Amino acid sequence: MAADFSRREFLSAAAGTAAACVASTGKMMGSFEQLPAGTDLPVTRIRKIYLAKPVPTWPKPDLDVAAEVRMIDERLSVLAGRIPGIRLEGGELYRLPENVPTSAAALGQPDGLLVFNLTSTLNSHIERLASSGLPTVLFSQPYSGHDWSVVPELRAKGHRILCLATSDFNEMQSAFSLIRAAHLMRNTRIIYVNTSPFNTQAAARVKERFGAEVLHVGPDRVNAAYQSIEAAAALKDAREWITGALRVVEPSERDIADSSRLYLALRRIMEEERAHAVTINCLGLFSQKRLPAYPCLAFCKMNDLGLVGVCEGDMDSTLTQLMFTYAFGVPGYVSDPVIDTSTNTVIHAHCVAATRMDGPGGERSPYIIRSHMEDNKGASLQVKMRTGQVITMAKLIRQDTMLISTGTITDNPESDRGCRTKIATKVADARKLLEGYEGGLHRVIFYGDRVRTIRDLGGLMQFKVVEEC
Repeated sequence: MAADFSRREFLSAAAGTAAACVASTGKMMGSFEQLPAGTDLPVTRIRKIYLAKPVPTWPKPDLDVAAEVRMIDERLSVLAGRIPGIRLEGGELYRLPENVPTSAAALGQPDGLLVFNLTSTLNSHIERLASSGLPTVLFSQPYSGHDWSVVPELRAKGHRILCLATSDFNEMQSAFSLIRAAHLMRNTRIIYVNTSPFNTQAAARVKERFGAEVLHVGPDRVNAAYQSIEAAAALKDAREWITGALRVVEPSERDIADSSRLYLALRRIMEEERAHAVTINCLGLFSQKRLPAYPCLAFCKMNDLGLVGVCEGDMDSTLTQLMFTYAFGVPGYVSDPVIDTSTNTVIHAHCVAATRMDGPGGERSPYIIRSHMEDNKGASLQVKMRTGQVITMAKLIRQDTMLISTGTITDNPESDRGCRTKIATKVADARKLLEGYEGGLHRVIFYGDRVRTIRDLGGLMQFKVVEEC
């Protein structure tokens, strides 16, 4: 595309929401570190802890525990340097269970624990650490101990723990990012734009479960911010969209400038409130003439930059997208699924789609500027996503269950039916999705197969993972 966001804008707006973009394989996929002014996110402090019983037997009686610790420390120093926003601390070796701290305060109030079982017979040590309530990752190398076997029982008791039973030390990069994602969720503010606040009990539940704070902003404040934005700034932003487009179909330059003006207004409010996400009752407010433009382009740009913008006041989809963006550094595409069991296909359609689905540093997908489909007003995007790309479809429901599945993009259908951006995805079992569907219409689409790593994140954040198809 000819037009792009400036480097200065990218560095000031690309959210450092994820410590790194780590695929489910554990490979690094890039990172983004800077947030808009006033919304800087904290460093994630991870305390490393070594465990060994006083006299080793398994894996061997002459195990040099001190040498094991030195070897792991050397590897950790290399791995941690690849993950912006992570600081490793500690490194204590505990041999007797009664010496193991059981509270976050006694451990120095870190944001998570990285635990190494160097020998067998350490179940009680691990349970004492998990009882601190901190997100805990047990890294269990082959031929260390058998303590990986107790982790499912600890999770059943409500402890926030996962186990990496692997010889690949690179998988610790994924563990760092998951601990950081859980930490950042506890430091997140979400703006909810509507005439009335988000349900008080539901907001309290979000705060209790994930630590995220929901802030109500009324449409009058949005309109006041909109009026304060200079027309020249909005027009400049609009012309960047126009220059980068394959073509413009329905909207006028004024329509696009109105959308850009709303984007700049929302960004201003987000910076004032130190918020990382915004969701708006856009359909309702626009039809009531309480919103000066549709936020479709605003959300597209936020998601391209690593922030989170979600349509229709959908808090479940907002939380879903925040988790994935923090853990993997990729945006989500909120969709209305269309199921075709005859071809085992799910078509995802909506008028808001990021153009950088690989993350802020990724390539931009081609796009066409269109009107909002349902009333042929305003401006939105028809994004041409990459065919052959594996995607993950997800939705957090009830704040305790992540619905998830994978598919492969086979087409970008051209049709005058349905929302502007449409992707056809081949799935394992469309009928299973149809017959077991729950949790409301929307699903959120992400590039990459994230199922295994989201299962790990569920262990740290205490949500179930259910595969839909």
